[in-house]
Amino acid sequence: MARFLLLSFLLLVALADGVSSATSSAEEYWRSVMLNSPMPSAIHDIIYPGKAAVPAAHEDKVGSIFFLEQSLQPGSTMTLQFTRTTTGASFLPRQVADSIPFSSPMLPGIFSRLSIDPSSKMASSIKKTIADCEAEPLAGEQWFCATSLESMIDYSMSSLNSSNLCAMSTSVAKATSPKQKYTITGLNKEKASELVACHAKVYAYAVFHCHPTTASAYTVSLDGADGTKVQALAVCHMDPAPGVEEAYDKLGVKPGSLPVCHFLPQDDLIWLEFRSNDLMA
Repeated sequence: MARFLLLSFLLLVALADGVSSATSSAEEYWRSVMLNSPMPSAIHDIIYPGKAAVPAAHEDKVGSIFFLEQSLQPGSTMTLQFTRTTTGASFLPRQVADSIPFSSPMLPGIFSRLSIDPSSKMASSIKKTIADCEAEPLAGEQWFCATSLESMIDYSMSSLNSSNLCAMSTSVAKATSPKQKYTITGLNKEKASELVACHAKVYAYAVFHCHPTTASAYTVSLDGADGTKVQALAVCHMDPAPGVEEAYDKLGVKPGSLPVCHFLPQDDLIWLEFRSNDLMA
């Protein structure tokens, strides 16, 4: 029994050291390459996890609610619930993430390596995330699934042909907030002709689905009915991008005639070339 307890203790110490090492690696890499950019809350909350919002049902996700760009005006109101796609995922150091298989044919080995029950909900999420990452992009599109913070930064720099980048995400003052009416109190359109958007995926560790986009981006200040303050990211599409086609129909707008927008959930990111006023959390 004593031997078992000793082994259990040593295992817990090793796991704690691994998490600490991953946190240190991610933070150090950020500081070494993102010299001009504050760490956005979407990344900070992965490196330093605290109490996080519970993922909402698909129909309630803030990213699933579309509106016309002309609605982005001070004083406008919208009923929203700001959520996360996933909770509890940690960044792995790139060398560790790269050593773990990430492909459909290797699913049995992935489940074994990560100690995942193949019949579990997480196993289903892993299958879906890998399938999404392996799907063939539509004509003229490209995407990349980043399995580490380092690979996400490197992809964004390569896609935007710049090492002077800023990362931004939606920031909510409260750890959890209900679905409620929000009032726009201010907004700013980001002056960038191209962005990289990275969407958090449900996986055993932090994985982001990233792609370049010509969508316009706004930082929007919102006040909730219960006093919650939100600094939100809104992106507006002129083209019928994947997931946007149905929005045109619901809004009764001809595709491509007017920009259609949505807010990003708290764990999604956009990357753009840095400017001194790009200081959103």
